[in-house]
Amino acid sequence: MQHLDLQVVRRALAWSGAGQCVWLCTVLCTYGSAPRAPGSLLAVNDSGQWIGSLSGGCVEDDFLARVAEGAFADAVTVVRYGDGDDPRSQVRLPCGGLLDVLVEKLLPDCEVQAHLRELESALLGQRRLIREVDLASGARRLVADREHGPRVERGPDRVHLRIGAAQRLLLAGYSSVAQACAEFAVGLGFEVILCDPRDEALEGVILDNVEIRRELPSVFIAQGGCHSDTAVVALTHDPRIDDLAMMEAVRTDAFYIGVMGSLQTSKKRFERLRRIGSLSEPELARIHAPIGLNLGSKTPAEIALAVLADILRVRSGIARDQL
Repeated sequence: MQHLDLQVVRRALAWSGAGQCVWLCTVLCTYGSAPRAPGSLLAVNDSGQWIGSLSGGCVEDDFLARVAEGAFADAVTVVRYGDGDDPRSQVRLPCGGLLDVLVEKLLPDCEVQAHLRELESALLGQRRLIREVDLASGARRLVADREHGPRVERGPDRVHLRIGAAQRLLLAGYSSVAQACAEFAVGLGFEVILCDPRDEALEGVILDNVEIRRELPSVFIAQGGCHSDTAVVALTHDPRIDDLAMMEAVRTDAFYIGVMGSLQTSKKRFERLRRIGSLSEPELARIHAPIGLNLGSKTPAEIALAVLADILRVRSGIARDQL
């Protein structure tokens, strides 16, 4: 499963390397019902070829027509779709929403190509970056992203765009809760990987759009299976799988690490991880146990909902006491 943003950036880089001007478009914000989330990308070259998406199709058609007419000649433009007041767009979204789009005109030069290569590395999971774009001049700079938060933050004169790998959910072991988590996560746009070496546990398991690996999750993690946009969750109640996964996960940059169990079970697990795994207190503090938000969950689907809600909370940089 290839991250659509990665495809957009790679194609833009290829076009720029071939000497073509590229317009890179980013959804800044939406109001009401809108088909694409903030941070979504589209790129088009001066031959009219394009990749990516801003909406269900109506915005793309209008934008491509205006590029062909010679619009968007400035280094940076913000255009609004949906209300009909912006002369650069005559589209009313069928869903009745509004859409603000950042349009950057990227000239085919070495500085642009170096910038796109940095974005490519971030989208591959090598690091997380914030793109800062000046709304007056179009000047761009990249800074390391050391915390989670909204993909787009907009000020009066500049925007900050978070660039990272496709959000990954790594399920350490199969269970009925893991099944529900996988199904929810796929719907939320996560890349989902399930690791479990137990043939008996995976017999008859069908999970659409989920990569199933018949190996210990701890081995997969130790071999580089996590990046900074990965959430690792263990939901089996089997210490041979759950504990080993936790011991490896805390040594990665995963943004969320959690394991299922009651307060008493979690206390015993932490004692084992201290004694057998030699985990330090800062490492133990990274583990969410009991996992998930306290929603009074009982069924597998309810527990999965609590787990995914907590992952989304952390990904958005929201403290529990702000809920």
